[in-house]
Amino acid sequence: MTEPLLSVRDLSVAFHQGGKTSLAVDHVSFDIARGEVVALVGESGSGKSVSANSILKLLPYPAASHPSGEILFQGRDLLSAPDEVLRKVRGNDITMIFQEPMTSLNPLHTIEQQIAEILSLHQNMEGKAARARILELLNQVGIREPEKRLSAYPHELSGGQRQRVMIAMALANRPELLIADEPTTALDVTVQAQILELLAKLKTEHGMSMLFITHDLDIVRKFADRVCVMTKGKIVEAGPVEDIFENPQHDYTRHLLASEPKGEPPVADASKPVIIEGEHVKVWFPIKSGFLRRVVDHVKAVDDVSVKLRAGQTLGIVGESGSGKTTLGLALTRLISSEGRIAFVGSDIHQYSFKSMRPLRRHMQIVFQDPYGSLSPRMSIADIVAEGLAVHEPGLSAEARDRRVAEALAEVGLDPATRWRYPHEFSGGQRQRIAIARAMVLKPRFVMLDEPTSALDKSVQAQVVDLLRDLQAKHDLAYLFISHDLKVVKALANDIVVMRAGKVVEQGPAAALFEAPQDPYTQRLLAAAFDLKVVKTA
Repeated sequence: MTEPLLSVRDLSVAFHQGGKTSLAVDHVSFDIARGEVVALVGESGSGKSVSANSILKLLPYPAASHPSGEILFQGRDLLSAPDEVLRKVRGNDITMIFQEPMTSLNPLHTIEQQIAEILSLHQNMEGKAARARILELLNQVGIREPEKRLSAYPHELSGGQRQRVMIAMALANRPELLIADEPTTALDVTVQAQILELLAKLKTEHGMSMLFITHDLDIVRKFADRVCVMTKGKIVEAGPVEDIFENPQHDYTRHLLASEPKGEPPVADASKPVIIEGEHVKVWFPIKSGFLRRVVDHVKAVDDVSVKLRAGQTLGIVGESGSGKTTLGLALTRLISSEGRIAFVGSDIHQYSFKSMRPLRRHMQIVFQDPYGSLSPRMSIADIVAEGLAVHEPGLSAEARDRRVAEALAEVGLDPATRWRYPHEFSGGQRQRIAIARAMVLKPRFVMLDEPTSALDKSVQAQVVDLLRDLQAKHDLAYLFISHDLKVVKALANDIVVMRAGKVVEQGPAAALFEAPQDPYTQRLLAAAFDLKVVKTA
């Protein structure tokens, strides 16, 4: 048999903190052959990324250690290799793409400078030769008009463009192994499909091997050759993708395969009261230029959008990044200025001042995308959930407030006894439950949910969807559900508004839209979400 390109043998990773040692990876073994895509699959905390980072020794040493194992690349053990050898391997023979390109790219350097640095370090390539190679790479990864992008900074690019730049950097030195750590999780479904097609194409052209780390089994099925399923630091099942999907042997693998948002949205009821309504809503941001800063144009973030949402119903707002989804939500909740009529429970609020809106805020709550970023790390869970009560119900006694907090936490499936802990002591799914409890403690009538499941594992997504559906039925809540994950939207929404570049391209009952989308853009979104056509290459 041909020797594998990479062979991980009996790898263990331990972390030492505060006198305690925890085993994050427990005697893991797998091989990657030349030209092969191996997927490492599991939920957050399973040890996937720790295993991948061990290959290039990118863990926080000496807090991390390897009680056992070896990682053989082209026959040489990287774990015992000196730093000078690893520096030659990193970015040259083995490269890595990370989940969030915005945090991986240097915000102070242009795209040209960041790719040029890699070429300079590993190939001593400078000047015109380096620029020509950079343009070639940007063309290769599908960046349009790359000459105009050379001087751009990361914040000037979209999420998909930033990820393409990361791929260009990874390919700069023609690596033999590419490690892709959740490279599509933060992207829209259409951009996700484009990135996967690009990676498949580049793998064929360059003959690369790949280690693909993800929790999305749909991607694995269409992209990988073999899969290793991880949980609690161990590989519990491994084999060809077709075998694992068609005949999973381990209970955890079956659990992952079954972890899709299920169920049906509540039945639409036209007799229920309208909670929030927007007519011809517009949010235009001025573009100013010249010495006198005159307005020369506008960014039409939301352009003449009309929506209506009843009690106990969910309105899904879908579209790619930059389509105006969140801006529309912020306008409807009067968190940004807008034109057009906005009514809340029958009262026109589009002319309300910030002060006038304050009494209504308890009835209009928001759950954000990133539960860690939206929770203060310096406050206990009890203080976080109780903060709204202190503002809107100042007459409550300390005992009554604590009782309300405990009830809210129990309602979202958390143990009230944990309320004195801090956000970092909870998992991502638990933190999102805390964010939901913070909204629910005020007994709102309307909740804006801004990508509340996109940062979560599939199984946790399903749990949160079930929780949201239960809370809606119990309290007759109206949800404005903003998402690019159409599978989650399908499980929750009665009606859908599809947005693109600030405009509505299609809207109507969810069942009809999913069954027979009329607009080509909607058709592309649905095709990307439910049938990712990524062809595995030989």
